Amino acid sequence: MRGCCRGHFDSILPPSGPSAAPVQRTTSSRPTLSNPIIVVKPQPAAPLVKKTASSRAVNNYTSALVAGRTAYSASVSDMIYQGIMARWGIPYRYGSTGPNTYDCSGFVWSVFNDAGINFTRVSARSLWAQSEPVYGDDRFKFGTLVFLNGLGHMGIVADENGFFHASSSKGITYSPFKGYWENRIVGFRRLPVEATSTADIH
Repeated sequence: MRGCCRGHFDSILPPSGPSAAPVQRTTSSRPTLSNPIIVVKPQPAAPLVKKTASSRAVNNYTSALVAGRTAYSASVSDMIYQGIMARWGIPYRYGSTGPNTYDCSGFVWSVFNDAGINFTRVSARSLWAQSEPVYGDDRFKFGTLVFLNGLGHMGIVADENGFFHASSSKGITYSPFKGYWENRIVGFRRLPVEATSTADIH
């Protein structure tokens, strides 16, 4: 009986023999980097909208309108402004009144005419003679006319900082008074009442 049981258990025991060598756990060392790690600081993302002359013009007009610094009523001032923006960037051409090119007086005449302020298209010098002078803070109300370069150039005042005009190099644009134009200003004028019968004047 004992032999039977022994034979039975012997059949399920692992065969005798030399014991297997114990498994040795080795710790692998991390590879050595030949080049140093350089942490690059991320650069700030570029702004989605760049500040341009056009965006500055929008801000100037909006500020003037909110503050009531306009030569005409809000509705007429808005038509003048929309007329300027509709012509933004159109090239300069001497003697032209649009729609594909403008000179300085042609630009002013076209914008004012579309806003319901009607007058005969003349040169900057002639329009100076037909207009009424303004002084003090009235000079910088949006819609006032500014005359420059010995009455050889003119534009539309945005505010105390600059004006809209037909530039020979940039076309219809906005320029600051300070700098190039600062010493070229002859004066500021406004169209007489009879020339603006369809527009409200402040």
